Amino acid sequence: MLDKIPVAPTLLKKRTDKPKFEFEKDPGFVKIDNANDEEEDRVAKCYIGRSLFITGGTGFLGKVLVEKLLRSCGGLKKIYLLVRPKKGKSPEERLKEILDNVLFDKLKEQRSLEWILSKVELIAGDVLEPQLGISPENIEILRNEVNLVVHCAATVRFDETLRKAVFLNVRGTKYCLDLASTFKNLQLFWYISTTYCHVHVKHLFEQAYDPPADPHSIISLCEMLSDKDMAAVEKEIMGSIPNSYSYTKALAEALVVERFGKMPAGIIRPSIVIPVWREPLRGWTDNINGPTGLLIGAGKGVIRTMYCKENGNGDFLPVDVAVNGIIVFTFAYLTPDLVKFDVPILHLSSSNEIKVSWKEIIEMGRWVIENRVPLNGAAWYPGGSMKSSIILHWLAMIFFHWLPAILVDFLLICIGYPPVLIRVQKRITKGLDVIGYYANAQWNFDNTRTHNARKILNNRERLTYVVEKIEFDLIDYFTDCLLCARRLILKESDETIPAAKRHMKIMWCVDKVFKGLFIFACCYFIYQRFFDDFFSDLASYYNPQNVTNVNSTSNLTTPSWNQSHIDGIFEEIVAPKMEGL
Repeated sequence: MLDKIPVAPTLLKKRTDKPKFEFEKDPGFVKIDNANDEEEDRVAKCYIGRSLFITGGTGFLGKVLVEKLLRSCGGLKKIYLLVRPKKGKSPEERLKEILDNVLFDKLKEQRSLEWILSKVELIAGDVLEPQLGISPENIEILRNEVNLVVHCAATVRFDETLRKAVFLNVRGTKYCLDLASTFKNLQLFWYISTTYCHVHVKHLFEQAYDPPADPHSIISLCEMLSDKDMAAVEKEIMGSIPNSYSYTKALAEALVVERFGKMPAGIIRPSIVIPVWREPLRGWTDNINGPTGLLIGAGKGVIRTMYCKENGNGDFLPVDVAVNGIIVFTFAYLTPDLVKFDVPILHLSSSNEIKVSWKEIIEMGRWVIENRVPLNGAAWYPGGSMKSSIILHWLAMIFFHWLPAILVDFLLICIGYPPVLIRVQKRITKGLDVIGYYANAQWNFDNTRTHNARKILNNRERLTYVVEKIEFDLIDYFTDCLLCARRLILKESDETIPAAKRHMKIMWCVDKVFKGLFIFACCYFIYQRFFDDFFSDLASYYNPQNVTNVNSTSNLTTPSWNQSHIDGIFEEIVAPKMEGL
């Protein structure tokens, strides 16, 4: 029945044609046409016989890094993954649990499970503990075997308490550096930072910057104070830096810079990391951070406003490009005859080559949700807008976020269900506050060393480890991101898409009817408040009640204003003419 809803009139039809965007006019996309298998993959060859130690290997970027290394650099000797122990599960069970992720399906098509298990070994430990909480036996293995270290472990929550963020991001980095410095065959230690670690620098170069404080002093302070005491002073400690993530990343970088010249160490700064662009599974993600969360919130109809300069642009980097950059930079560092880094600090960013405005991102996401991949159970039809005024943004938050949430939760409580939307809106408000800071400011990230590293790659390597802007369709990419979010995060099967589209049609009609009624109510209120008395007075002025029928034989009267008017005409016009006769 629902699929037989009549087509809306032409004036009410929603737009279904594919939108065009400014960034698509850029002719600078790279096309690689003459790659062939005869070219040597020197990057993969560089990893043959080398062992890696990776922290944060079960995180978003870490999992993609492990998959790519195993699939494209299979000659490596071993990957040691630091993982927190879980009660009741052996390391082998934990590893199989990780490999069950759909991200590794392409790898398992190319390699047997036995081969994968022979290449990966889990090391039980925790970055919160000295020597990462690793047993003496495993430490000895790492000291003798590891050549390359990639330290990805970190909390990426922007609203994390400062004390916890310091222990994870700063002290954890110190522990990792201390341990890696004892490795007998260490050739390189990479610290994975972020381009947004020095937010006071609007044009960031690939160089070291002074930290906001002495990292050792901050670690000592957090160790001395309790959570409650630290929470009371954390705003004062961070000063103008907006969140604990940027603050602690800057401190951790300082610890790595201290080791320059003492051990082979470097820093890689990726920008905002987003879902997989090309491989192994386009659109894959395991979290709702950043644009993915925005798309889901807007698609569910619960995000109706965003404080943002629509002409500004964010710097986004697909996670597979970030991983390719780590692999290529390692190859470049280990082959100094091809390229030499005077300071091993490199940026992985995109805004110098692909500029997509926030307005375009919102329009793309809305179009994809409306026309391709609707989400189940949308609370309202996707809509709303960006606001350049913080006042208008907060008014919209009150009327379109908080008041509906309070009303719905009140009704849920009345019928015996627990409240939901107020809790959701609290999380949305926190997320929008974080995004608002970065969306209303602009940074430029120099990536000269990235360009230099690209130049040493042959065509086969450029296609295998993409770190440049090969032509792509951003609408299709957003579509795949939403499909993966539906399947992997929201657990919504593809079979429910037709029902979601029908629901979206209904919500579209409801949205139009509600808006029409709201406009009518506003116009009626304005009429009653400002124009009703005026029209009543005007009607009574031109329709006097004391005029009687001229054919009546009783009490014939003439209004005085009308009589005086006639008298005036008689005196001025008729009387002179009568005298002339």
